[in-house]
Amino acid sequence: MTRVRGLRRFDVKKLFATSGTVLGLTLSLFVPSHAQEQARSEPAMQATRDIKVISSAGARALADACAAWAEQNKQIVAMAILDWGGNLIESHAMEGAPMNAIDTALLKAKSALRWRRPTSETNKMVRSGENLAPTFMHDFPQPGALPIVVNGQVVGAMGVSGADGEKCAQAAIDSVFKKQATSSAR
Repeated sequence: MTRVRGLRRFDVKKLFATSGTVLGLTLSLFVPSHAQEQARSEPAMQATRDIKVISSAGARALADACAAWAEQNKQIVAMAILDWGGNLIESHAMEGAPMNAIDTALLKAKSALRWRRPTSETNKMVRSGENLAPTFMHDFPQPGALPIVVNGQVVGAMGVSGADGEKCAQAAIDSVFKKQATSSAR
């Protein structure tokens, strides 16, 4: 073996190999990888989200509050409460309500949920010709239903068949959610 300034050739190779490895590891600590750079530049993807839902007790409370408002205002109504996915959670018809009243309330609630706005607004859009989609999408854009929005998230809808349906629904939403919910997603 030849010596290079006091080191054998074998030792020199080992020295370069070892120092290269140490240098590479040291650089990797200070130079971020492409994946690290990308993670810093892009917001983290959220694979799930928390969804608020109206409980059965909450839906029952909405129906009771609407019925109480209707009695106080000498009206007879029927109502349907849907969760955020359009599932019927609660329905109720007061004595004397027409046979189709719950069906009408349900159709209104579905329209409010789909369009994420009071059905009175959707009704105005259809009547003015601004948007006719609700008519050919088999919606029922008649006044009387409101989406229920909590912290900017649509958690359901309440449809009411009767004289002042949206007023009844708003009174119920205000009573149950203590003004923490709104009736519009915008």
